[in-house]
Amino acid sequence: MPAKSEKQRRLMGAALAYKRGESENVSDEVKKVADSMTEQELEDYASKPKTSEKGNRKQR
Repeated sequence: MPAKSEKQRRLMGAALAYKRGESENVSDEVKKVADSMTEQELEDYASKPKTSEKGNRKQR
């Protein structure tokens, strides 16, 4: 399930990087999120939502 906003996606991405050991200097909030979720859950939330072709058409 992807995040609902860009801010959520960035938070989950930061938590994922921290959990993988790729980032050390992070906020307490990021640490809390990383500790409370599995790596797979963080990947799911950090991924961009998939869009369908029908949903992307502009209305005229």
